[in-house]
Amino acid sequence: MIGRLNHVALAVPDIAAASRLYREALGAEVSAPVPLPEHGVTTVFVTLPNTKIELLEPLGADSPIAKFLERAPDGGMHHVCYEVDDIIAARDTLTAHGARVIGSGEPKIGAHGKPVLFLHPKDFFGTLIEIEQA
Repeated sequence: MIGRLNHVALAVPDIAAASRLYREALGAEVSAPVPLPEHGVTTVFVTLPNTKIELLEPLGADSPIAKFLERAPDGGMHHVCYEVDDIIAARDTLTAHGARVIGSGEPKIGAHGKPVLFLHPKDFFGTLIEIEQA
């Protein structure tokens, strides 16, 4: 069921500074910032040869990233995203094995324009997992 690692997401307090660091110090290809109001974040993607890094900045005080940065003001790893061929079948298999889906259980459209779901970190050894329709 699990597919390719799509990205590793990092919560950052300043997306412009983080983008500059990846672009200038590491020589990476960095996308323009994209606000995603439905998810409460602004995203930037850093393209690597084998995957991507997603930089996340809060979009408003109610953002889940704002809450994350309250606990870790310097930022840090927020989640990992795996691709799945069929997000509904993956959701059903995961919940049958005891995983909890965060939110309504219905996929939302993510940063890549594809359906995504998030799985509770307590069910995955402290790591928030995003699954994305491939």
